[in-house]
Amino acid sequence: MKKLLSFTILVIIVNAQPKDWTPELSIKVKSISDLNFSNNNQIAMVVREALIDGKKSEYLSQIWVSHSDNSEPTQFTHYEKSSTHPRFSPDGKFLAFLSSRSEKQQIWVMRTNGGEAWQFTFEKQGAGSFKWSPDGDKIAFLMKNPKTEKEEKDEKEKRDVILVDKNFKYSHLYLKTFTTKVDTNKANRITKGEFDITSFNWNPNGRNIVFAQSLEPTFNSRFISGDISLVNIKSKTVRKLITWGGNDRNPIFTPDGKSILFTSDGEKNEPIGFSDVYKVSSNGGKPKKLAETPNRSTNIIKCSSNSNYVYVSEANRTKSEIYKISLNNKEIRPILNLDGRVSSPNISNDSETIAFVKQELNKPSEVYLSELSNISPKQISNFNSSLEFPKFAKTELLQWSSKDGLEIEGLLTYPAKYNKRKKYPLALIIHGGPAGVFSQSFTGNPSIYMIQYFASKGYAVLRANPRGSTGYGKDFRFANFKDWGFGDYEDIMSGVDKVIDMGVADPERLAVMGWSYGGYMTSFVVTRTDRFKAASMGAGLPNLVSMTTTTDIPDYLVAHMGAEFWEDYETYEKHSAIYRINNVKTPTQVIHGSNDLRVPFTQGQEFYVALKRKGVSTEMVVYPRTPHGPREPKLLMDVSPRILAWLDQFIKR
Repeated sequence: MKKLLSFTILVIIVNAQPKDWTPELSIKVKSISDLNFSNNNQIAMVVREALIDGKKSEYLSQIWVSHSDNSEPTQFTHYEKSSTHPRFSPDGKFLAFLSSRSEKQQIWVMRTNGGEAWQFTFEKQGAGSFKWSPDGDKIAFLMKNPKTEKEEKDEKEKRDVILVDKNFKYSHLYLKTFTTKVDTNKANRITKGEFDITSFNWNPNGRNIVFAQSLEPTFNSRFISGDISLVNIKSKTVRKLITWGGNDRNPIFTPDGKSILFTSDGEKNEPIGFSDVYKVSSNGGKPKKLAETPNRSTNIIKCSSNSNYVYVSEANRTKSEIYKISLNNKEIRPILNLDGRVSSPNISNDSETIAFVKQELNKPSEVYLSELSNISPKQISNFNSSLEFPKFAKTELLQWSSKDGLEIEGLLTYPAKYNKRKKYPLALIIHGGPAGVFSQSFTGNPSIYMIQYFASKGYAVLRANPRGSTGYGKDFRFANFKDWGFGDYEDIMSGVDKVIDMGVADPERLAVMGWSYGGYMTSFVVTRTDRFKAASMGAGLPNLVSMTTTTDIPDYLVAHMGAEFWEDYETYEKHSAIYRINNVKTPTQVIHGSNDLRVPFTQGQEFYVALKRKGVSTEMVVYPRTPHGPREPKLLMDVSPRILAWLDQFIKR
């Protein structure tokens, strides 16, 4: 009897629920992406998890496969290097994927019935995105131009002078015949020229490949250029299909090969960003715009097997939605609108089944399957089922009116041990973009701002979607044009007042923080009000003038301001917090990545130095090896506790 009792106690201890949320717990949550169907309805997926062991601080991705009987996925790749981008051969017998097992990223292949993977490409530059030919005899892939002999010689001799914006390394199409034997021969180049291919797809007849191209391989060029072209794989002749002013992206053939579908902002480029679906004959001609989705931010999933419909996804307020759009008329029909956030949707080749990743406020990501004709999702994975979570702090959707009457939404997470008779410190978090959006995703996810962690420490957390956010229609998306920091300021402050009026937030214990555009807004907020007792600016851009000439996406910023800064300096100055630094009284933490190209390190440095010279309490945190946000698990786990430590100096919980 005593032995049985001790065993029972042991079980209780092992399975005990954690008392509090910690960054260490959140970092254990696995993410799932890139679902891909085979012709026999196998489903491949990429599962990513943090690897923290001694000196290691990285993410490792492996490929898992579920079979058509809806069985739980099994792991297909096992290696110390990540495997991504799984794609089945047309007959379903082989699975190709990308991996850097041999230094450079290459294409690898393995049989779906088991066995070891073998290396398929042996390119000096490595291989990028790829597609099987319709007959499975070839694989087309993207690869950047290799260095010339002179460039390699100059590099060895330390004469490798860099000429900015010259000698670009463009991505082009290459083709290699598939064989089950290791073939170290180089691939056959299909395209050449001074343009960069961003995506491509095969014609069902296997004779042509349609591709989207940009003028330059820079990130900025993707906002301002994008044409659709067709290449014959035998003659290598390239023919432009779409050459208007709009930014055309992600082309696919219809299964009958008669038409090409793509997304575009239309005849005139709109760098602020929206996209509709267009159809054009595979022989060329004038594109036809299909029915508009509510938010005009479509992503093409797949064309139906009968070539009559195209399935698309987009953000819909704080949720995700999938639509079925007719190719022959203006018919559009929603087919999936679930609580939570849906990502990586994919549709079977027979158009009968949809697979997707879904997460909810209190439930981490898992894979779901459903018949398209009768949406009834069935969970087929349990990648996060072994994790034990503390009790979830409640999160609810809020709606309020801004100062000018505009309807705004946001998500409020209550403190973990909420007592309605008490008032709590409020952490206002502002998203990036400004085209980002706070969705109904899992609040325990690892992120810069770990929501459940803040709630466990006694904070209420408000995440507002002010004007400029995606998912609320084009007018809402354009509502902060030439108005950064003003209308959106009123939106978020109205939300803060809403939470105060609810009796949740203590007006004397307010904090504000955000990353990227959220960092911009944080800097702007502290120049307009001293209501916040503490602030944390992450990768913020307080000086739009210097930002324009140092960021890797200048055209995106100029599009929002309506002109170059030398054409309208007044607008840039008006919307730059640095010129109102004298108004700041709020203790403000500055956080930045040392390798940030999107918002250069100097932006954070400008604000920090100005605050310090002005005598405002401040500190600057620099994360090494970090671009526009921490990528290493150990660094990511550091952010929220570091912010909290800063807030606690000025906010008594």
